[in-house]
Amino acid sequence: MPRIATQTLAQHRDWRRGQLIEAAASIAMQSGGQAVTVAAVAQHAGLSRTSVYEYFASSADLVADLVIDELNGFSDYLTKEIAQANSASNSIELWIKGALTYIADGRHLLAKALNATTLPQERAHQIRVAHRALLAPLIDSLEKLQVQDVQQALAFLQAVTDVSTKRIEAGNNAAKEIEKATAFCLNGLISI
Repeated sequence: MPRIATQTLAQHRDWRRGQLIEAAASIAMQSGGQAVTVAAVAQHAGLSRTSVYEYFASSADLVADLVIDELNGFSDYLTKEIAQANSASNSIELWIKGALTYIADGRHLLAKALNATTLPQERAHQIRVAHRALLAPLIDSLEKLQVQDVQQALAFLQAVTDVSTKRIEAGNNAAKEIEKATAFCLNGLISI
């Protein structure tokens, strides 16, 4: 029986789960989301497959947790980015800049690697909750600006950030892409 290096069993379980998530993330970054299997994660983490099953019911369950962790990390990052906003408009500006900076820095590559992976239907609700948390600051700011159709505004903002993401990934100047996308979005919100 391996020795527990943490103060409590709960801390040990959290540590081990984190170790498995890190192993899965590493595999996804190196070989793509489809390569994240219980066997591969176990081997990468230096554990038995049965040990992995103590934490995750399947490879798909492990990938779902990885997606949720990634969305939560991105959400935490954006929350910190907009913490100093002095208005709803400034909050939106900082959110867009933060999101595109995250992408320009390459921190989105894990999510991109996992994008083609089939996730368990029973985990879809948790993933939607994590995605909504990512968008919550935008929704709040759009409502404060009294935008009439918040869902339409979100769709437009998403479309612009998606195009900017592709342009940044294609090698265009990230700083210019971020500046142009932010200006375009803020000016477009005036008319919605």
